[in-house]
Amino acid sequence: QVQLVESGGGLVQPGGSLRLSCAASGCIFSINAMGWYRQAPGKQRELVANITSGGSGNDADSEQGRYAISRDNAKNTVYFQMNSLKLDDTAVYSCKAEFDNVWLAPLVRWGPGTQVNVSS
Repeated sequence: QVQLVESGGGLVQPGGSLRLSCAASGCIFSINAMGWYRQAPGKQRELVANITSGGSGNDADSEQGRYAISRDNAKNTVYFQMNSLKLDDTAVYSCKAEFDNVWLAPLVRWGPGTQVNVSS
C-alpha cells in the first residue's frame, strides 16, 4: 500500500522552470534512494537523476547544470528542479523509490508519472 505521488508537471515555455515533487506514503521505515526517470514519445525510459538516503544526488551526464535533485527525509519527499527547459524535455516524468518497509523488507515502487510539456 506504499505509493508515490508526483506533482508539479504541466505546460511551460522554453527557458522556463519547473519543480517536480514525489511524495511517498505508507508504511515506510526509510527510503534508500529515489530516482527520476522520463520517457518521451517514441523513446525508451531513461534515468535523469538519482539521490541516495544520505542526500548525495547526481544528474544525468547529458543534463548537468540544468537539473537539481534534493530530498526531505522527514516528509519522504524528493524534489526535482528543472531549469532552462527545452522542447526535448517534454516527457512523462516518473519517480522510483527504493525503500525499506517497517519490517525492513527492501521494496521498489514507481509513481504514476507526471506530464511535462515544453512548448511555446
